[in-house]
Amino acid sequence: MYPAPGYQHRIINSNIHTKIKTGLKDSICLVTMENLDFKYHPDVNDDYVCSDIMVICDRKYLKGGTYSGVPKFIAETLSPSSARRDRREKKDIYEAAGVEEYWIVTPHGSLEIYYLQDGRYILEQGYVLQEDKEDEDYKSFLRISRYM
Repeated sequence: MYPAPGYQHRIINSNIHTKIKTGLKDSICLVTMENLDFKYHPDVNDDYVCSDIMVICDRKYLKGGTYSGVPKFIAETLSPSSARRDRREKKDIYEAAGVEEYWIVTPHGSLEIYYLQDGRYILEQGYVLQEDKEDEDYKSFLRISRYM
């Protein structure tokens, strides 16, 4: 078991979720945050991961609290207890599953954007994010519009 994420982690995820949800307003796609298990090999076993942010566009693979299709997009916000797993294990899982775009976000204000090309993730963009001028305790992702 991993400890529950801290408030910074949740605020960052909430900001990303809100921005993407707004961008997908008239889309058939759905954005989820921290509450949907992704079964990445549903025909082989019941293994799953829970992603921080996930965009799915084929709702026929939703069943209860699980999703067994291929997400279009996943973002993971790093925390001390999850950083190694998010950067290695989950990244490899998402790559093998065919997730087109994967973001790794740090609470310190950096963002790595990976795109799937020929079955492998390629780091396409890296950003240092701007601070939220209204609250110095966390970095705001509201200025990020790359995905929209």
